[in-house]
Amino acid sequence: MGGVLIGLIVVAVLILFTTVRVVRQGYVYTIERLGKFTKSADPGLHILMPFIDKVGRKINMMEQVLDIPGQEIITKDNAMVGVDAVVFFQVLDAGKAAYEVANLYAAIMALTTTNLRTVMGSMDLDETLSKRDEINARLLSVVDHATSPWGVKITRVEIKDIRPPLDISEAMARQMKAERLKRAEILEAEGARASQILRAEGEKQSAILEAEGRREAAFRDAEAREREAEAEAKATEVVSDAIASSGTQALNYFVAQKYTEAVGKFASSPNAKTILFPVEATQLIGSLGGIGELVKALGEDSPSPPRPAAPPRRPSVPPSGGQ
Repeated sequence: MGGVLIGLIVVAVLILFTTVRVVRQGYVYTIERLGKFTKSADPGLHILMPFIDKVGRKINMMEQVLDIPGQEIITKDNAMVGVDAVVFFQVLDAGKAAYEVANLYAAIMALTTTNLRTVMGSMDLDETLSKRDEINARLLSVVDHATSPWGVKITRVEIKDIRPPLDISEAMARQMKAERLKRAEILEAEGARASQILRAEGEKQSAILEAEGRREAAFRDAEAREREAEAEAKATEVVSDAIASSGTQALNYFVAQKYTEAVGKFASSPNAKTILFPVEATQLIGSLGGIGELVKALGEDSPSPPRPAAPPRRPSVPPSGGQ
């Protein structure tokens, strides 16, 4: 009796283990009934028919990364390059991913490799090095369309590295160096040209300003000379009027004045140690005499001011004798 009870307990435990399944988060189990796919078990607790249902495949529904090994690819211009890539994908339909393809990972890797050769083989070396985004977009479109019957969504395809041959790398380095030297020389030439243009513009502006300054100075000098001539003419007119009204006396006055000023300049000169008067120096005395006569004549012509009256005299008082 005890052995039967133990047997029943063992059978019950086996049935419990075969009928109760717990699916982890991020996974989907395929349920097979008598070897045929019937449904997909989402994360959680599931009760199966004992001895009839069983778990077929455990499909990872999270986004996964598949590393594509390095490939040697011949480009359109017959250059051999090494390429590494990486593929990001996610299973959307567990039943298709489990039963539409035998080895999902190997199938995606082979499909990506062949399309990588096709896409990069249709481009030359310069395009493969400069158009990675275009290569990634073309690979994503092609591989995603090819894997859609498998219930898989290709989210991204990225080229990790492109390795050109060593001789091509050296030639590219020399080309880049020459291009940079060319750009440096062009920039230096443009800088020198701009500097010369600015210097020429500065010299031009300086010459213009200097010419304008000379013109303004000449204009002001001419104006000053004109005013000086006008003053000289006015003075000459005044002198002529004075000579006309006073005769030779005014003429002698002005000649004596100029002669005196000239002699004064000789005397005040710092280089003059000895002053020699000309023989005609007596003319100066005569001129001075003319000045005196002119002043005297002017004094006689002007009315003399009235003389003040003398104060009245007090009468004298005789001194008292014996008083």
